[in-house]
Amino acid sequence: MARPRRIDELVAKQAQMNAATATSVESLRQCQAVLLPALLGATLEQTATALGVGRATVARLQAAFRTNNTAGAKPPVKWGGRRQALLTQEEEVAFLKPWLEKAASGNLVVVSPIRAALAQQLGKPVKPSVVYRLLARHGWRKIAPDTRHPRSKPEVQEEWKRNSQKFWQPCCPAKWSKDDTCA
Repeated sequence: MARPRRIDELVAKQAQMNAATATSVESLRQCQAVLLPALLGATLEQTATALGVGRATVARLQAAFRTNNTAGAKPPVKWGGRRQALLTQEEEVAFLKPWLEKAASGNLVVVSPIRAALAQQLGKPVKPSVVYRLLARHGWRKIAPDTRHPRSKPEVQEEWKRNSQKFWQPCCPAKWSKDDTCA
């Protein structure tokens, strides 16, 4: 059986007062997430079942209640964003600057040296997908070869197709016998 959550008495009294005057569902749920373990000795799982939320959400609601109801509290951190970022956006821009200069001068930029330099800067190995996502974040894209050469002349190609030999003959002297001739 899971151990019950210990809640401070002052926090429980504050939750009782706030629950009586709660104006939103979220603030009431935060109060309930604190009161159920404090007054009834409920575990996180039991509290989660009573509130109709997940176990981890109960801990989040309790933490949000504590941060909202302390003196000088700042607003809770919003979900989303770059919580696992390896570099800040400014550091990424500075890291890609040398390769941007190479690309601007018309040189080919290859991912493997970028990956090696990033691994060296971070001090740990990185997967290729990390580099591809980094480049995509900054608007870089893979340029694939075109389907036709830019200087090709379609009319010359069509003329060659019309006027070329219809039946090709092999020209391999090693397979010829004495009687064969090459036309």
